[in-house]
Parts: sequence; structure tokens; C-alpha cells
Amino acid sequence: MPTGRNPPPSPLPVAPSAAQAPARATSTEPAVAAADVSAAVDKLAAFDLQTRTTASRTIRRAASEVAVPILTTNFEEVLSEAARAQFLGAGLAGFTDYYPWQCRFAHALLDNPCDGFGIWHINGMARYKRSIRLGLADYIGSAQRARMMLHRGGSQLFRAKDPARWEGARTWLHLVFNKPLLFLGLALEENEVFLRWLLIERARYFRKFPERAQPAWFVFTHNPRDAREAGKHFFLEGVGLTCVRAADHDEIWTNPAWSR
Repeated sequence: MPTGRNPPPSPLPVAPSAAQAPARATSTEPAVAAADVSAAVDKLAAFDLQTRTTASRTIRRAASEVAVPILTTNFEEVLSEAARAQFLGAGLAGFTDYYPWQCRFAHALLDNPCDGFGIWHINGMARYKRSIRLGLADYIGSAQRARMMLHRGGSQLFRAKDPARWEGARTWLHLVFNKPLLFLGLALEENEVFLRWLLIERARYFRKFPERAQPAWFVFTHNPRDAREAGKHFFLEGVGLTCVRAADHDEIWTNPAWSR
């Protein structure tokens, strides 16, 4: 384990001027995972936006069968209803309906979120209206809260000798820093300020504790009209993600690997 003083945390994102502010995030088409998905499906935390499609339900079923968590940016409970999962975690210490980060839909309330299936809503959930994060100001607020857990107080992650003993150990943040990640159907554009900041912190954490490093994949289909694509991939690769290009969307959503 590396020793020495803790490096200063990455600065929080700063809101741009009105002229520079990105548009509100919109739904994106699902991306394709190719061969990496089949190899990783038994050990990843999946990001899935397309909750209403048959393909998404197939992936949810696969995640449930192999007992891995799903992180979603959706607010509604379509995935959890399809999984017949219970809402759990509201009774845990530190619960707030503004940031219900320890709440999940699952079949059992596990002490370690990494130990089994669960559906976690990282941008809030419909049942708690105050938890919903919609724009840049909300994303910056989430980053501020996460920063407190990562870098301040007596149980901060960056000083934890035991990675299972820190303030966010029972929240979905624990998955980001302790599981392989597979991004599906999420564009991760510049307006995803909170998630991009978390990926920077994840990369810094793995540099400090290289023995704890976990892989990550960002699945995409090439858009020749997107002049920003190369720059986005440069950023993502710089924070430890492997960009996986697929021919078309059907390559993943109809991939037999999900039904094996």
C-alpha cells in the first residue's frame, strides 16, 4: 500500500456561464458491448438507461442471476418492478430523502453492496421527489456530498486502510470504487459533470491504492457526425476506461451472452 501524505482532492466542477452551460441530458441510444461483455458479465456493475426495452429486461435478468449490481440514472422503478425487487435501505443510519444513496431495490439487504444484486438510482428516485438530480447545480451538489465522504471526516475513503470501512461503504458510491464498471447506453457527455468527476476521483484512488484497481468499459457506436467523440474518448481513457466500439446497437441488446 502506498504511503505518504494524501494528495489533495480533485477540485469540484465549476458551473459555466449561461452561454457555456450544456443542455439538459437527454436519453441516448443503447451501445454495444462486444466480446468484453461476455467476459465481464459475472463481475461488473452495469450502467443501463434503456429500462423499457425487452433487451434491457434481459440484461436485468442476467445481472440478477449472476448477482451483480446495476446502477441506473433513471428515476422511475421499471427495472425494480421487472425484477420483483423490494425497496430496502431507508432504515439505515444517515438516511435522508434528499440523498438516499444507501437505498436500493434488491432481494436482500446486504452489508456490502458489492456482494449481490441490487438496483441503485444514482440521480435520485421518483418516490423521493427531493432526491431527483436534473441539472448542473444538482450535479455539483452531489459532487460536494460525495467529496465529503471521500476526503473529509474520520472515515474518508482515501485514508481507509480497510476499503470496506468508510462513510460511503453502504451506498452506491462503494460500487464505483470497488467494482468493475460497464457503461451501457450512457453518453457520458460534458453535461454529466458528477459522473465525470467521480471517474477522476476513481482514477486517483487507484493510483494511490493500485492493488485495489478495477477495470471499466465504455461501450459506444461510432457517430461520424460527432466531432467531440475523439476528445471524449481521450478523457475516458485518461481516467481508466477502455472504450469498446461495436458495429451497431443490436450487437449487445440481442447478444446471446445475456441469456447464457
